[in-house]
Amino acid sequence: MDFDELSNKVIGCALKVHRELGPGLLESTYGQCLAHELRLNDIEFKLQHPVPVEYKGIRLECGYRVDLLIDGRLIVELKSVEQVKGIHEAQLLTYMKLADIKTGLLINFNANRLKDGIKRFVL
Repeated sequence: MDFDELSNKVIGCALKVHRELGPGLLESTYGQCLAHELRLNDIEFKLQHPVPVEYKGIRLECGYRVDLLIDGRLIVELKSVEQVKGIHEAQLLTYMKLADIKTGLLINFNANRLKDGIKRFVL
């Protein structure tokens, strides 16, 4: 499956979850439901995947985790907030750099229309 097809399938799964549940729940709930939807669609992913920090030749396991690593090539960071802020975007961009993943999706499930809560980032 090419990258755009993968990205579109992930977004489609997120839309299904949002259509079913709507806004207002915890981020962890959306994460579990999206993981289930990804499984139903045979999309390979890792939930709460650890991301180490490399610093001057040492590897630090600092407890950073990406919400979803899709097929080893797409990071999905989930939010359920009133408004996405710069710090949320910076978090995703930092995870992308640390994991050497070029593309990420920031999905805010607290949007009335989920399409308004999805932002794509490319390094």
